[in-house]
Amino acid sequence: MRFVDMELARRLELAGHPDWLSEAEGHGTPVNLRRPGDARIAVGGGIAEFRGVNSPVTQAEGLGLNGPVSEEDFERMEKFYRCRGSDVSIEVCPMADASFIEMLGKRGYRVIEFSNMLIRQIDPQEKFPEFASGITIRPAEPAESRLFAETVSRGFADDFEPTEELINTIQEFFSSPGLVPYLVWIDGEPIGGGTLGVRKGIAGLFGMSTLPEFRRRGVQAALISARLTAGRAAGCDLAMSVTQPSSGSQRNLERQGFRVVYTRTKFTRGWNGSGKPSLEPLESPR
Repeated sequence: MRFVDMELARRLELAGHPDWLSEAEGHGTPVNLRRPGDARIAVGGGIAEFRGVNSPVTQAEGLGLNGPVSEEDFERMEKFYRCRGSDVSIEVCPMADASFIEMLGKRGYRVIEFSNMLIRQIDPQEKFPEFASGITIRPAEPAESRLFAETVSRGFADDFEPTEELINTIQEFFSSPGLVPYLVWIDGEPIGGGTLGVRKGIAGLFGMSTLPEFRRRGVQAALISARLTAGRAAGCDLAMSVTQPSSGSQRNLERQGFRVVYTRTKFTRGWNGSGKPSLEPLESPR
């Protein structure tokens, strides 16, 4: 069992982001990403990303883990989102500076979601469980980026048709540095997928989903094993993943040695008192 200190918390919270930040980002200047309109900014000791309005990955992470977050940083982050027509969403680690939590309340943020951070050690000699019969898992090929995105999107969208925005966001993961998308096949049909990210010795397991009609057949267990094996080959000594509390994904991860080390809280703030964003004016409201 590994004790989670502040240094490890910082590694975990930023495991989905690149090691390298440009000089402009380091000074708080927004930097455009590969897809038109997408951007990232370093702020408050963490990262704020915009991947489209209402995208599940349009959010800030890692703030407050290097001490207090200044008023200037808050205003820079809020302007970054507001001028793009987006609410602000911030995933907050419980080890963040207490003054940062207090500031969220003063600025009108509210809680909308909880998620669990899970980790496990990776032993270089460990053997991971075999796949269930009939399951094939391999990294998606470049020509399969759209197929990967559509399959994973459909696995997330139990009660709604996946939007083109969601599909495009997941497809963008395909070409992001340090991320490897995996497709799962049964009888020649793609039925699920997930992504592996390797950063500073941590194997991050992200975006795992299975089509509803193929669940309870060992698909998620196989995806976890495949990515742990690849993470070990890449020299990682630790794996992490984030799930909804008490979800099926959490149970599957715990069956393969993961444990919950803390619960994150997502805060959000909209504009004009309605929860809906506004494009005017750009300065942060009080």
